[in-house]
Amino acid sequence: MSQSRPYQTVGDADSASDDDLDLDELDPVGSTPSLPATKGGPRRLGNGSSNIPLHRLQRFGGSSLWRAKGRQNNANRDEEDAEMLLGSWPGQSQGNAHSRGWPEEQAGWNVRQIKHQDSVRPNASHGREISSRRSSVRHSVQLSDFVRQELADMREHPDIDNKESRNISVGQSQKRRFPTNKVSNAKYTAWSFLPRTLYNEFSFFLNIYFLLVALSQIIPYLRIGYMSTYIVPLACVLTITIGKEAIDDIARRRRDAEANSELFTVLSFDTARQQDSSNNPVEVQKRARDIKVGDVLKLEKNQRVPADVVILQSHLSERLDALTTNGNVDGSAVPAAPATGETFIRTDQLDGETDWKLRLPSPLSQSLSLRDLRRLEITAGAPDKRVNEFVATLELKPSENAAYDPHVLKEDPAEGALDSVDLDRAAHCRPQSAPLTIDNTAWANTVLASSTTTYCAVVYTGRQTRSALSTAPSRSKTGLLEVEINNLTKILCIMTLTLSIVLVALEGFEPSNRKPWYAAIMIYLILFSTIIPISLRVNLDLGKSVYAYFIEHDKGIPDTVVRTSTIPEDLGRIEYLLSDKTGTLTQNEMQLRKIHVGTVAYAGEAMEEVAAYVEEAFAPGNDQRSRVMEPGSTTKTRREIGIRVRDLVLALALCHNVTPTTDEIDGEKVVSYQASSPDEIAIVEFTESVGLRVLQRDRENIVLQSVSTSRIVIRAEIKDIFPFTSDSKRMGIIVQISSEIPGLSGADELWFFQKGADTVMASIVAANDWLDEETANMAREGLRTLVVGRKRLTQSQYDAFASAYADASLVLHDRDGRMATVVTSHLEHDLELLGVTGVEDRLQKDVKPSLELLRNAGVKIWMLTGDKIETARCVAVSARLVTRGQHIQTMAKLKAKGQGKDALDMMRNQIESCLLIDGESLALMLSQFRQDFITVAVQLPAVIACRCSPTQKAEVAQLIRKHTKKRVCCIGDGGNDVSMIQAADVGIGIVGKEGRQASLAADFSITQFCHLTKLLVWHGRNSYKRSAKLAQFIIHRGLIISVCQTMYNIAGHFDPKGLFKDWLLVGYATVYTMAPVFSLVLDRDVDEQVANLYPELYKELKSGKSLSYKTFFTWVLVSVYQGIIIQGLTQLLVGEVDGPRMLSVSFTVLVLNELIMVAVAVTTWHPIMIACILGTAAVYAASVPFLGGYFDLAYVASWSWVWRVIAVGAISLVPVWGGKVIRRMWKPPNYRKVQGI
Repeated sequence: MSQSRPYQTVGDADSASDDDLDLDELDPVGSTPSLPATKGGPRRLGNGSSNIPLHRLQRFGGSSLWRAKGRQNNANRDEEDAEMLLGSWPGQSQGNAHSRGWPEEQAGWNVRQIKHQDSVRPNASHGREISSRRSSVRHSVQLSDFVRQELADMREHPDIDNKESRNISVGQSQKRRFPTNKVSNAKYTAWSFLPRTLYNEFSFFLNIYFLLVALSQIIPYLRIGYMSTYIVPLACVLTITIGKEAIDDIARRRRDAEANSELFTVLSFDTARQQDSSNNPVEVQKRARDIKVGDVLKLEKNQRVPADVVILQSHLSERLDALTTNGNVDGSAVPAAPATGETFIRTDQLDGETDWKLRLPSPLSQSLSLRDLRRLEITAGAPDKRVNEFVATLELKPSENAAYDPHVLKEDPAEGALDSVDLDRAAHCRPQSAPLTIDNTAWANTVLASSTTTYCAVVYTGRQTRSALSTAPSRSKTGLLEVEINNLTKILCIMTLTLSIVLVALEGFEPSNRKPWYAAIMIYLILFSTIIPISLRVNLDLGKSVYAYFIEHDKGIPDTVVRTSTIPEDLGRIEYLLSDKTGTLTQNEMQLRKIHVGTVAYAGEAMEEVAAYVEEAFAPGNDQRSRVMEPGSTTKTRREIGIRVRDLVLALALCHNVTPTTDEIDGEKVVSYQASSPDEIAIVEFTESVGLRVLQRDRENIVLQSVSTSRIVIRAEIKDIFPFTSDSKRMGIIVQISSEIPGLSGADELWFFQKGADTVMASIVAANDWLDEETANMAREGLRTLVVGRKRLTQSQYDAFASAYADASLVLHDRDGRMATVVTSHLEHDLELLGVTGVEDRLQKDVKPSLELLRNAGVKIWMLTGDKIETARCVAVSARLVTRGQHIQTMAKLKAKGQGKDALDMMRNQIESCLLIDGESLALMLSQFRQDFITVAVQLPAVIACRCSPTQKAEVAQLIRKHTKKRVCCIGDGGNDVSMIQAADVGIGIVGKEGRQASLAADFSITQFCHLTKLLVWHGRNSYKRSAKLAQFIIHRGLIISVCQTMYNIAGHFDPKGLFKDWLLVGYATVYTMAPVFSLVLDRDVDEQVANLYPELYKELKSGKSLSYKTFFTWVLVSVYQGIIIQGLTQLLVGEVDGPRMLSVSFTVLVLNELIMVAVAVTTWHPIMIACILGTAAVYAASVPFLGGYFDLAYVASWSWVWRVIAVGAISLVPVWGGKVIRRMWKPPNYRKVQGI
């Protein structure tokens, strides 16, 4: 641990006595000098009230950091001091960012900021009657009944676990024990590794079977040869598998150790007390694993967040450095900038979203000195894996040095008012609280993206962080080929047992060696254990790794990632493809193409006219123009159109969550827009293109600039923001606009702007006769539509809303629901319809030919999207998901069961048509006609489902899998596609504009939709055919040696003795045959060009003909024939049933037969295949001189041995090869047809 560095107090003149505190210290805004208005940026209006953080992009006013700019009225400064002290307490409704009109019973939640540093004391004798605020002050000393009731509700509510909820004292030791912050992603410990891995391996029947076979050799009665003959193959398999697990776990442990050892700066308050009488916090270095709940972290740009934290303060790094003197920082001072305290984080490692997220400290903590942070207490709920939800409270405890005397609140009869010192003491003693939301947090493994220094308190550590709770093991996926091979393995087991019983039965259950019949059966089971190939799983797993390598290193599909290597063969068996639209079939690169203002539409070159209107509207100094700009003008002239255009563009420039950010690239400052939605960025870029630029945006203000004049034309103070959600499908904002433009200057009007989907906005905007028609027209053009509206608010209307919204924002249970209800009841009705925007999302590269190829390959394609029905229809047609002239049957707005039944009957009669269904109708079908609907739907050539929720997407995927038993592939690019991707047999994620969440959750990650065709038609097809051929050869290799063993036992009068023992048995399955057989993973029957030219070759794989019961039993017959010939003919030609001569001929033919069979099966030669076959033959030839213990080497060196080997081998191979040639000529496979071979 590095040396601690104390924060030194600089100029703390008021540390000696609390009596020197005055009103200015309690109201820093009042004592702040006015700044020029021309600089723009954050500002405060003079009337400030309590400040409550709202959901998402909520802002807080009244902080000492958020200073007023442009406020020139200094005459009433003394009056404002008292007003800011008392006037913003309960019962006052004053305009500020997120201002609230607070009833007195809620005063305990009132947020007050106290700046603990000296300031010039103004004359506080002037001002309003302080005594009139006496009751409010007295009531604010304690938490209100409202808050107590809410806390009681939280404790009593069944959804909240009292055992896990926590009260966290910031910067102090906690009363409860919490998990350590040590990260551990390792699957095993040093003690559990071997037991767990062995348990996992022997949970497979085959491994248990071979373990029992190996252990049987311990029993002398059952011993056939050396134990190593049976133990070594099993040990090799286990070593490979366990070694792979060990390597993976070691890599995980190294990553964990790196993360756990990362150093972070923590503020230590206990050390400060021991070393510094001023109690300034001390910076110490802690490793990530040593961080505890309650610790205060200091984070800088690009630093990882090591635990779940609540942001307490955030300051621009350069401003904070300005306070540093000789490496020491004033622990009692707070930087005066930035006013907003905002910071940005990157969450791509948590939720996959690549956009920056805005995060805000609570004003209750932002205004405190660093040493006073330890007075904070956080009340948070139980650990939760929901990364987008957080409800907690922040409370500022009374100062330790403040001794509160209740008599100090008594009014002095002589003065008729409270003494300012008494008020100050009351403020110090009064508990102050503020709610915390998701906007005040940063979860573990997110990264601080902005150039700020952020102080935050740890609330959850280790396994209780969102990141750890959200990390659930993905569904273990088993490939269809593996299921089929398991079924064939069961048949092999039955064959082994049957053959053993038959051989004993042929001897009348009295073997010649006088062993009991059941012992003979056991020995035969051991001898025939090669029928079940122990190396089958290992070879297939290694083959999958090879396929994954080919996919990831294919230059035609760059940056493709294989995340699940167990199912590459399933890529060749896909029958249903479920695709998202936005970002998957389309580029998710939005561009606003069209606007409609009710009487006229603008698109293309007509946008120049829009730019002219905007330039005219925001140009200064034109009296005639000022009359045009007067809100509410109804003159039906070109000026009216100009006003409509101006109002729409202004609404678009204000109603968004886009933040301009400046970054330095190659020494040049570049401005970019950050937002969670590409649609919003497209809209803001459009407003800039037509002349109205978003110059600055923070949580308090939006500043708009005229592009043509570079003058600031609009300053809007943000009152409230209501962010977009997938449920609400709309976002809104309340702003107070001020402008120097004639017609708008001095207006200071409150406006509520809202934009959203037409389905929800149609009932919110006032009655009109053109909305439905124009949105449908834009949708037919393939544009994504947004409806924009506004509503003027009076101060009384806003005050009523603010009070109700403040109440709802304090509720601890169902806070979001209650807040949404207040917004709906107070704001969302009778909005003035300003216009409709159409945003284009162009198709991805080569989407049309890709979909056409997949359709020709026999893949049925479903498009599941959240867009409206007209947009979905247009994209389906333009992408050729629906062929030309194909009928589209539409199911929309079906609510009644009878309607659904009629639509289903009609669908049964139109099997060749495409189905277009909306989310409402789909919900009806899935709930009322589940089986009937899916039975008919899977027969249709294409299905388009629009207005689908993520849950519906996943449900459809699961339903198709369950009903058809076919392979289903789902592809998407956004977080709303994750559930669908995980529900599929094969999930494919596209790395897109919406982030990497879908990509990280998928089995395969690609960068473009057109890469899917190569992934399926080329790599998928090759993987399946290669694994099928590999599996059949491994089965053949085990069957043929078992048939030889059977012939040997029959010739030996059913004496259960081993034919090939010890090294011969082990060497045959490994050194002498493994490499040539495994080299089949390099084989291919056609080249890539032919595979793409004839997608019908992919279609034939769906039936599984490459590995079926027919092909299996064909290989069984081949193995039986070759085994009988090799062993039986060898015994006849050599003239002995047993002996080294017979063994040398039989084993040599067996090895050469396998090598030649591989050569005959190869379609396209690869240099590695040639090397494996010739190299293995050379290895065998070189090893023969060392096999004197098994062979008669003198006989092997004679021509007699050579001609017998050639004769037996030819008779074994020629009929098989001849039958294959005749079959190809009589009924050639499709791949030979297309090649003309």
